[in-house]
Amino acid sequence: MPSKIEDYALIGDCETAALVAKDGSLDWLCWPRFDSPACFAALLGTPEHGRWKIAPRDEKAKMTRRYRKDTLILETDFETSEGSVTVCDFMPLRGKHSDVVRIVRGRRGRVPMCMELVLRFDYGRSVPWVTRTDDGCLRGVAGPNMVVLRTPVEFRGENMKTVAEFSVSEGESVPFVLTYGQSHLPAPEPIDPRRAFTDTEKFWTDWSSRCLYRGPWKDVVQRSLITLKALTYWSTGGVLAAATTSLPERPGGERNWDYRFCWLRDASFTLLVLMNAGYFDEAADWQNWLLRAVAGSPDQVQIMYGLAGERQVSEQDLDWLPGYEKSKPVRIGNKAAEQLQLDIYGEVARALYHAREGGLRKDHPGLALQAKLLEHLETIWRQADEGIWEVRGSKRQFTHSKMMAWVAFDRAIRSSEKFGLDGPVERWKKVREEIHEEVCRKGYNPKLGSFVQYYGSKELDASLLMAAKTGFLPATDPRIVGTVRAIEKKLLRGGFVLRYDTKRVRDGLSSGEGVFLACSFWLADNYVMMGRRDEAEKLFARLVDLTNDVGLLSEEYDVREERFVGNFPQAFSHVALVNTAINLSRTGETDEEIGIEPSAKPAAKETAA
Repeated sequence: MPSKIEDYALIGDCETAALVAKDGSLDWLCWPRFDSPACFAALLGTPEHGRWKIAPRDEKAKMTRRYRKDTLILETDFETSEGSVTVCDFMPLRGKHSDVVRIVRGRRGRVPMCMELVLRFDYGRSVPWVTRTDDGCLRGVAGPNMVVLRTPVEFRGENMKTVAEFSVSEGESVPFVLTYGQSHLPAPEPIDPRRAFTDTEKFWTDWSSRCLYRGPWKDVVQRSLITLKALTYWSTGGVLAAATTSLPERPGGERNWDYRFCWLRDASFTLLVLMNAGYFDEAADWQNWLLRAVAGSPDQVQIMYGLAGERQVSEQDLDWLPGYEKSKPVRIGNKAAEQLQLDIYGEVARALYHAREGGLRKDHPGLALQAKLLEHLETIWRQADEGIWEVRGSKRQFTHSKMMAWVAFDRAIRSSEKFGLDGPVERWKKVREEIHEEVCRKGYNPKLGSFVQYYGSKELDASLLMAAKTGFLPATDPRIVGTVRAIEKKLLRGGFVLRYDTKRVRDGLSSGEGVFLACSFWLADNYVMMGRRDEAEKLFARLVDLTNDVGLLSEEYDVREERFVGNFPQAFSHVALVNTAINLSRTGETDEEIGIEPSAKPAAKETAA
């Protein structure tokens, strides 16, 4: 069985990423991109589906681990009766090829170690042809894929695996470098693992030094920002939702999705967080990715895209993988890309408005694109849709979707007034007023004293917590106060927030999932805006306590079993964490979400779309 989700740590090179368990087993890696087929897929099956383990032979060794300060370099300490070692895992920022470097360093005594390399391409299905090169390296090939292992340790083949036994004494370092290349080309040139370590450490510490956040939660905020950077596809600026696919929202259940793609709704959250933290170059790259992705006919805009803006992300099941803790199906691709989700128009408009507020290019070509998107939204905002949670059941008139349609017109009007967005502003104002009136009339239930999930419903939905955050109504409005009160009464589990009650709401899937961590941070944000600061700080502290030993969060949390569920690490959770930390570090704000502070507006890099 794979390790618990919270037992994994992330390493990456900003083009792909790997998950390393506490026991030294690297159980997940897709090469050469985040969304490529995995060559290590034990996370979704067994070791036979691919893994790379380096650990002491003593299975009772005690383990502690951490990231090197302000980096994505993982250090795992193993203590045995014979001595102690540190396994240092990282991925250098990519040159021509992608590498995973693992360095075993002796700290005390002499520790017997073992290595097991199980290469399986195509998500655990393809066993490679393994040979030795003239210089003694291991070379594994299957179809277009090639992997080369370089190490001074003697290794051998055994039962379709590569294994080795070796010992490390105090002061010794034993490197292992695994490099990916294309099989029709010569083997990749070797790298110096020690130089790669120095360069990787410098890259991350330099990047981390740009962070402007100086509040009381500096360490956890910095770790979240590093995680977001690690989930950025360097080549295009897109930020994917998570590094994994099909980690279940309930172990053994069917709510298993591929999150290795870029969602439009994440744009506004991510842009605001990056700019508030001082990362204007990354914000500019993300804005440009967004504009390239949605460019084209407005009626063909998707809710999500591939890392480079690809539109074909068709969904299929991998029936040869048993799934994480037998959670099937294992899916790649995501059918949600075909859904209508009206809220994305509000998210795009919100993202572009924040970009202009934050000092990114005000004459950006996104101005013209935004006007075209609004023109299309005018014709479709009354339609039912699948909503923010991408239900697989019937379309509905989701209240949050309509609120975000209001946001789309509101931010367009503001952009016209502040930044010169050209368009029929008076008509936009009429549509904005019409949407607002309809939502307050049809999306609010006076008997419950709360907004509801969809028109005519009696069910609650945590997405309604965005109403005050986006300025749809003030946080002190009785309808917002009542909605927060109702969510506290109906959707809290162990003090954290469900998206909605899957036992009561038909969404096309079997019931059961964990609390949604981003929604719990949204509740804390509402507390801040309502002046309930003590409650906000207590909830935020409890959420921070959920981070694993290296500061990472998944999508959801199972309060009964006290464990992570859902894909990991989840960008949405870390974006929400940083946003709440920033909101708690400010004073005097009781209404709509806070824009960019004037003091945090260095000149942004102007890059072409």
